[in-house]
Amino acid sequence: MLVYYRMAGVNAVFGLACNILILLAAMAYFKSTLTLPGIAGIALTIGMSVDANVLIFERIREEMRNGRTVRAAVAAGFGKALITIIDSHVTTLIPAFFLYSKGTGSVRGFALTLSIGILVNLFTAVFVSRALFDTLLTLRPRMERLSI
Repeated sequence: MLVYYRMAGVNAVFGLACNILILLAAMAYFKSTLTLPGIAGIALTIGMSVDANVLIFERIREEMRNGRTVRAAVAAGFGKALITIIDSHVTTLIPAFFLYSKGTGSVRGFALTLSIGILVNLFTAVFVSRALFDTLLTLRPRMERLSI
């Protein structure tokens, strides 16, 4: 993410770090044990987080290629990617719900970790990443080019 998206990659890595931190905090709150299936749930969550960031960043690039200003491209990129991100996350949450309700032991641990991770990822991809872009644009209001 850092190499391909440059400065926006820093945003993605920060969002990913927040995602993992909040996920681990939620797991600690629920006093859950980190098992191998739980680690698999975290790995899948990381993949979903990267996917969400790629969707957003490619939409921003597309909007900038179409001649929009940086601020307008960021707003349109997040707006247009939101429905796709929500769709992919809900599509993942549905089987996780069934795995949790019908599974036992480690399957439930995987489903719980995945569910928490997906919900946290939705928050970090949409709100944390957007807040970082908005902060950058507030600090540099005349920014004409975005490193993405």
